Amino acid sequence: MPRGLKNAALAMACVLVIGAGAGLVLWLLVFLAPVTLALVAMLLMAALISPVTRWLRRLRFPAWAAALGGVLTLLAAVILPLILIGNQTFRQWPELQKGLTGGVDRIRELLLNGPLPLNEERLDRLTDSMTRAAQAAAPDLSASATAATQTLTAILLALVLLFFVLKDGPSMWRWVLRMLPVRAREPADRAAHAGWSTLVAYVHGTVFVAAVDAIGIGVALLVIGVPLALPLALLTFIAAFIPIVGATVAGAAAVLIALVSNGVTDALIVLAAVIAVQQAEGNLLQPLIMGRALKLHPAVILVAVTAGTLLAGIAGAVVAVPVVAVAYRVVTTLRTPVPLADEAPPEGPPGPVPDAPSGGPVGDDPEDTPGATIADVPASGRPSP
Repeated sequence: MPRGLKNAALAMACVLVIGAGAGLVLWLLVFLAPVTLALVAMLLMAALISPVTRWLRRLRFPAWAAALGGVLTLLAAVILPLILIGNQTFRQWPELQKGLTGGVDRIRELLLNGPLPLNEERLDRLTDSMTRAAQAAAPDLSASATAATQTLTAILLALVLLFFVLKDGPSMWRWVLRMLPVRAREPADRAAHAGWSTLVAYVHGTVFVAAVDAIGIGVALLVIGVPLALPLALLTFIAAFIPIVGATVAGAAAVLIALVSNGVTDALIVLAAVIAVQQAEGNLLQPLIMGRALKLHPAVILVAVTAGTLLAGIAGAVVAVPVVAVAYRVVTTLRTPVPLADEAPPEGPPGPVPDAPSGGPVGDDPEDTPGATIADVPASGRPSP
């Protein structure tokens, strides 16, 4: 057999083995979707809330109290806006119901008297078919109950893991490093810290961009007088965590509510406000804030969001981009050679990770720093003072 053909066959065999292994790992992650999403959500929440824990530790709070304070701060930031918006929605619901009824009548009148070739009988048939399609697409009650149970389990697991990561993050990471061969510890430590820095930058940047979007669109809705302005602003904030697609969906919802409640003129004004906010985000905020954190082409982001949606629905769309960004940063860091001693920066390259005499469980290292988070561990693997 020619040598070139042997090399090609060997390379193809390696590709098949690697592909089979990657497919098996992906199947396992999808099969254990609640656990996978809980772990990813925990990392995202830890990246978001770790500054609060560090601030509490500087105030001399114990490790467990600082971690608990971070978790409670996160819960308050999520629950309190939902309570306020729920109360506003309940108070405005009768008025909104009347507005929706009148808006539907106006849209019906516009369709019957507009340029479209629709008569009343044809429009009724179209409405009935859309209603039946919506009822057929509605999820089954048992499937909805199962999904709700899995979601609640994943949320509780993520919160418990978040507490332990905020409390014992550095010792957990040192324990993981001690499980690796000595030669692999320093590259793994560099790659992990590079990935963590990317994740922190992504989460903080996304929260800032989402807040700017929500404030801009919320103020426009309040000035125009659209009902449910605060719930729509909250929807805009949440949808901003789904790149490219989320902003479009939230903007369409705001325009639709304005159309059925206030009429065509206000809907066009809301559409102009949504386009203006999204253009400012896409041309100013995203390049300045998110460009350095992600370093991904928009086509890669779109493919990642689509793949995440197909694999895990909305939750997959939310976590797809940070997972791809972190994986890209980890791979590029591992491929980057470590500078030699004479080429190192003034502070010097990362030092080695010390071996533990017993390789004991998490928390047995006497050098643990209570209350520090994963982000506090410098590249040497030791906690910062």
